[in-house]
Amino acid sequence: MRMRKGMAAAAVAGALALMAGCNTSGNSAGPATPAEAGPATPQAQGAPEIGGEPVVKLTRNATANGTKPEFLSLTVLPGRGMEVFQITADVPGKGEIPVLWAPTLEDLAKKMSPGSPADAYGNASFSCCGAFLVPYPNRILGKLSPDGKTITTEWHGKKIVLPANWYNSEHPGEDKHAMHGLILNWPVQDVQTVKIPDGESVTGVIHAGDFNGHWLSKTDLSFVITLTGGAVDAEIVAKNVGKEEEPMAIGWHPYFSIPSGERSQALLHVPGLKRTEVNNYGDVFPTGKLLPVKGTKYDFTAPQGAPLDDTYLDDNWSDLQRTNGAVQVTLTDPASDYGVRMLGLSSDIRTVQVYSPPTVKFAAIEQQFNFADPFGKEWHGMNTGMVTLHPGQSVHWHVRVELFQPQAPTAKK
Repeated sequence: MRMRKGMAAAAVAGALALMAGCNTSGNSAGPATPAEAGPATPQAQGAPEIGGEPVVKLTRNATANGTKPEFLSLTVLPGRGMEVFQITADVPGKGEIPVLWAPTLEDLAKKMSPGSPADAYGNASFSCCGAFLVPYPNRILGKLSPDGKTITTEWHGKKIVLPANWYNSEHPGEDKHAMHGLILNWPVQDVQTVKIPDGESVTGVIHAGDFNGHWLSKTDLSFVITLTGGAVDAEIVAKNVGKEEEPMAIGWHPYFSIPSGERSQALLHVPGLKRTEVNNYGDVFPTGKLLPVKGTKYDFTAPQGAPLDDTYLDDNWSDLQRTNGAVQVTLTDPASDYGVRMLGLSSDIRTVQVYSPPTVKFAAIEQQFNFADPFGKEWHGMNTGMVTLHPGQSVHWHVRVELFQPQAPTAKK
């Protein structure tokens, strides 16, 4: 849902800033408003720190008595752009399990420590867990600077200079490009948690300004992440608080685990009728062609999904078909009688990226506004999903995660 000046934007901004215990969405599939909520409280004292800020953990007690899957906890890293480190759930027959593929918190802290080679530009954030990607998910290509540290691209005739933080590992130093946004290692301010019926929420703000000179205007980012037994909701409102128009895109990079570890039998459902052609899986640069998936191994439109088998995936789907207004993507692990459902509730979500090589036990599912290299000439002027924000305007990104049992018996009517 794109938010503009006026009462709607003020209501969403007010809910995020004041954290009155409710989520806001103009979508009929949006989160229900809790009947009541407790007062907002500051982040816990004495918690371990990553990125110079205490780690925040939301928790709730199990209430289903093992009769259905339910979420138990959610851990976020305010020192790393509000990255979701881990989500846990109680699953019938399996007990408490991790929903995301992630290392231990101690190992991640080492990987993200100052000076770590694995964390140049904050890149460790998207190597696991669930990083938020703003103001651009995916890759952006451009002219590489002589020192190899930045690339330059253009939007509406205006130059944008971005960190060249990624390259093809098979060809180091060649085809360097920008990857996954500018908040990977940014701290979040005004972090507050609040008790709500059946769970907790956490909020925070990044006063990003012009992203250290890399963007065209000034931006405030407001986060609200909510844990209940039946859902995890992640929401970001990006507001242009500057004096110039700016492009904006938002995404999330959660690595969903396959509990059985048997990737070949896992089922993926993506309601996208087209796939972006790329040059290869080392660069993953778009050619500008959108290919129909019907009749190919990239067709995951069947309601129950299609097996991952040994297919290498680092692909982007578009022409998304919505169910009750939402982009519904599912990852099912029949061997564990387990499934995770990801609902894109924002109307500006135009593409879904999935990363899952054959040798891993996860599928990273990214619901985002934009296509890869959204400013690239290969698109020949096509709308590539970047939202234009004029001064004072905002855009709202909202994704919900749910759990289900594919083999669970249907209740009799």
